[in-house]
Amino acid sequence: MSAGNDIAGARPRIAVVIVTFNSGDVLEDALESLRAQTGIDLTAVVVADNASTDGSLGIAEAADGLPIRTIQTGRNAGYAAAINIGMDALDMRKIDAVFLMNPDCRLQPDALHRLAGALREPGRGIAVPLIVNPDGTLQPSLRRRPAVGRAIVEAIIGGNRAGRIGALGELVMDSRAYREPGPTAWATGAAMLIATDAIRDLGPWDESFLLYSEETEYCLRAGDRGWTIWYEPAAVVEHIGGESGTNPVLAALVVTNKVELFRRRRGAPASWAYHAAVALGEGVRALLGRRTARTAFTALFSAARRRQIRQTITGEAGPLKEIR
Repeated sequence: MSAGNDIAGARPRIAVVIVTFNSGDVLEDALESLRAQTGIDLTAVVVADNASTDGSLGIAEAADGLPIRTIQTGRNAGYAAAINIGMDALDMRKIDAVFLMNPDCRLQPDALHRLAGALREPGRGIAVPLIVNPDGTLQPSLRRRPAVGRAIVEAIIGGNRAGRIGALGELVMDSRAYREPGPTAWATGAAMLIATDAIRDLGPWDESFLLYSEETEYCLRAGDRGWTIWYEPAAVVEHIGGESGTNPVLAALVVTNKVELFRRRRGAPASWAYHAAVALGEGVRALLGRRTARTAFTALFSAARRRQIRQTITGEAGPLKEIR
């Protein structure tokens, strides 16, 4: 790990990478919020498009007052792959940090400046903002490290309820935890600023996840390398959010990817226990009639179903509108 970051100037040099997939209905507002950023030098805005058919690229190319560069990935390549393509288009020698941003995000005018300020502290590799819903309410975005014990508690009482009781859940639900800045294990990938020192050290994002868990893997890898993921509530980002809680295909990918990530990072006994705990939770909710849980439970035990889910998302088995 690098000893520190080079974000020292009053106007840090920041590039932005936005991954789009049929994002035309939200992209213009996202770009407008970038245009309003203060206290930074916005050096580049790369829009990496995963084969949109709704004119997303045209909206990006028509944006005035921004250093826009559009890239067509040629397929629905997934979030991590498009991030890697977008980052490869940047000259890291000329920037201090890269902001990864979903197209359904809106930034307050000083958000990037405040995130960059958080990265000036040596050892901080990633800074994440306070994320709010369009109505201004808190959108829980901070996470604890995945653990067998947490998976068991979440299976029994549910993830949101577990997140409100001490550190029992992976999702941090207590609103008091979002009032003060501090380190976190990982956070949602919808909005995060990454120092170029950390980018060089960590290498590319893991494209094998396609969607979901790629930010978990990246943040945990950063922690393994000694970098701190820092939460900065003074930086505020509005996030509309997607369909992962209601779309059975997306919900199943969320569940199966987190089990796969845990397997890669832990030994067989812990991985089996984690898989069993997650399956228990999905099975109980499937019996209660939750359609997303039924799909996820089946995918946990069927490699063929998991392949079908990935084919659906990439468009090989029909279109699906969702970035992450």
